[in-house]
Amino acid sequence: MGELVRVAIDGGIATITLDSQHNRNALSSQLIRELAASIDDAETAEARAIVLRHEGPAFCAGADLKERSAGGGPPDSSPMVDVMRRLMDTDRPTIAAVEGAVRAGGIGLMASCDLVVVDQSVTFALTEVRIGVAAAIISVPILRRVPPGKIAAAMLTGEPFDAAEARAIGLITHVTDDVPGQVAALCDGVLAGAPRAVRETKRLLRRVPTLDRDDAFAEMRALSDELFAAPDAQEGMAAFKEKRTPVWP
Repeated sequence: MGELVRVAIDGGIATITLDSQHNRNALSSQLIRELAASIDDAETAEARAIVLRHEGPAFCAGADLKERSAGGGPPDSSPMVDVMRRLMDTDRPTIAAVEGAVRAGGIGLMASCDLVVVDQSVTFALTEVRIGVAAAIISVPILRRVPPGKIAAAMLTGEPFDAAEARAIGLITHVTDDVPGQVAALCDGVLAGAPRAVRETKRLLRRVPTLDRDDAFAEMRALSDELFAAPDAQEGMAAFKEKRTPVWP
């Protein structure tokens, strides 16, 4: 079987494309392995952001059920866990660009990205219960975005829901009729910021909610003081004063 995932790096943006159209970009072992390698490539190239997009009418159909049923033994979900963890933990912002249907494990992959841009026609479904399993590992990124009560019906019934509902519950961040244009604007915004400032902002978005209030203030005060004293802030404030675009070191 040919290449299922490809990566292109241009202007500081790594674009990773899922292209396994014969099975609607299902999460086969090959696709997951190639996706992990593409993230490696993006990090090695020191990309400023990673965009995860797809070819074909579906972003991702979830687990490759044909591969799972032919495996003969318990499936190893650790590669999928590692990919989701890496999308969540990489220093650079990750953006899912979704122009087709998302099902089951594909929702977990999408939800692992920091920003999720979705065409207004896209539908979603957490169909695991209908094949006798649960949305187990993907519940980790999903429930970090969505309060349990707001997604309980979708997880318990497998019924599809639309982009407007996904946005309302917090599963996705943007609904648009121009996914490439919205993604490009977000990438431009990331590139306009200082590289370290963007990295630290990604970290604090996940870190602060896990901390006690006073611990959070103490840790974030220390970070703020450090950043204000660093060269990036000096350049940023000088550029603001001089009404010019900053030049980041």
